[in-house]
This record gives sequence, C-alpha cells and structure tokens, in this order.
Amino acid sequence: MRTTEQLRNDVRRLRREQTEAESLLWQNLRAKRLGGAKFRRQHLIGDHIVDFCCLRSRLVIEIDGGQHTEDTENDAARTARLEARGFKVIRFWNDNVLRNLEGVLTSSQDALRESGFAELEGAEAESQR
Repeated sequence: MRTTEQLRNDVRRLRREQTEAESLLWQNLRAKRLGGAKFRRQHLIGDHIVDFCCLRSRLVIEIDGGQHTEDTENDAARTARLEARGFKVIRFWNDNVLRNLEGVLTSSQDALRESGFAELEGAEAESQR
C-alpha cells in the first residue's frame, strides 16, 4: 500500500501528465462550468486517485483509456469501493470524450441532477433572496 505522500506525488504527476481527453473535459468542468458544480481533478479519495470529483454531489467521473479494456475486474472493484464510500461513479472512454464531448457533458449533468445537485442549487438561490 502506498503512503499518503506517495499518493500526493502521484496526484501532482497525473495533473501534469493528463491525457488529451482529460484536458478537454477539465476545460469544461473547471471553474463551476458544468451546472455550477465545483469539480476537482485527480482527487484523492481514500487510496484512490479519481480523474474528476464533485464532492458536494458525491459524483466521480472517470476517463478510461485502452489499458482499462484488460483491467475490468480492477475497475469494477475500485468502483465498488468508491460506491461504498457514497460516491456515484460514471465512466467514459477517452475516445468518447474526444468525439462526443457534448454527450459526455450531458450525461455528467444528468448524473449531477440525479444526485440532487440541481435541487440544492435552487434551494441556495431561494435562501439568498
């Protein structure tokens, strides 16, 4: 098992070396660009580094490359551990992000709504009036 410091170093490296698909999606998630949700990238949850995470809605977005076609058992176990921590995990292939970004964003927005995020945003707006 990796130490916290090793995991933090991995997080920093992954942020520097993100894939083209991760970079493209991040440009559309950062700064609350997707429905006002604050996403973090390469975020540490327990001993897992997830690609993107909205803590408030407990939503994890994973972008999978070709290595994941051979590692479905590990991916399923990782997803189960994240779900046990209360997170919903959605996955997209790199190719899907690059060729169908609007569809990925729509699916992500739908997952935010399913988590109740849109209702929370509306309740906050009402309380600020």
